Amino acid sequence: MIKILTDSVASIPADAAREAGIDVITLYVNRDGRELADADMDLDAFYADIYDMVDNIPTSSQPSQAALEAVFEEVAQAGDEVLGVFISTGLSGAYEGAVRAARAVAARNIGFSYALVDSSSCGYDEAWPVFDAVAARAAGEDLEGCTRAVLKGIESTRFLFTPETLTFLQKGGRIGNAAALLGNLIQLSPVLTVSDGKATTLAKVRTRKKALEKILATFKDDVEKHGLKNVVVHYIGDKTPAVAWAHEVVEPLLGRTVPVLPVSPVIGLHVGPAVGIAYECASALAGKLTAPVQARLCTS
Repeated sequence: MIKILTDSVASIPADAAREAGIDVITLYVNRDGRELADADMDLDAFYADIYDMVDNIPTSSQPSQAALEAVFEEVAQAGDEVLGVFISTGLSGAYEGAVRAARAVAARNIGFSYALVDSSSCGYDEAWPVFDAVAARAAGEDLEGCTRAVLKGIESTRFLFTPETLTFLQKGGRIGNAAALLGNLIQLSPVLTVSDGKATTLAKVRTRKKALEKILATFKDDVEKHGLKNVVVHYIGDKTPAVAWAHEVVEPLLGRTVPVLPVSPVIGLHVGPAVGIAYECASALAGKLTAPVQARLCTS
């Protein structure tokens, strides 16, 4: 049996993960001396006072080596295989921690097979390839076949989002004080995406309305060229703007209901309140990757 793992930054709701047979390894948010398991949090409740966090932004931490080894050890002892898809190495060390843990477990469990993939992203940009692995497993693919499905999915997904303010990015050291001040004064609203595993600026426009229009135009262009397999609207902070945008703009374009889901605070707190979209097309998207993603495959 192939056990499919991902981390909580993929932002898959617990019920969806259970239904798909996906095991989720949690990262942690550390706020005011309390360590909160990302996978178990009520994200809407946590984000309710996000504006109060800007002067003391919570930190995040990855699973311990012992915790990761325990996950792999259980699978190895059961005689199963593991396919793990993790947050970009450009955003967290969780993937490299998983690689070390899997190697340690394989050293004491001869015949243990695993494949670990750096998703090169986060949120549902990370999650869609995980669901591709689930579909491949259901179709009877072996570990290598499921891994190929993940790698193909990674090339075909995109995450576009726009922050409400530049303050969180400035406080987290992503942009300078002057840039944040100027941007807020002139209502600069960047459109951000994830390319080669790191957040990059796709466009800079005036006003959030124009940023959302740019996101929609990019999404529409990708869908027209490559077809659409999956889509969710993402948000950080208050879900109200995201729900309105999904219902009033995205759903009429597609003619179907679109899920609206929060992004893990492990990522969200670096961006601050934001609205975005994560989608998967039927073929590879330009600009997502300029180099192959990292994948470690060890088969018996």
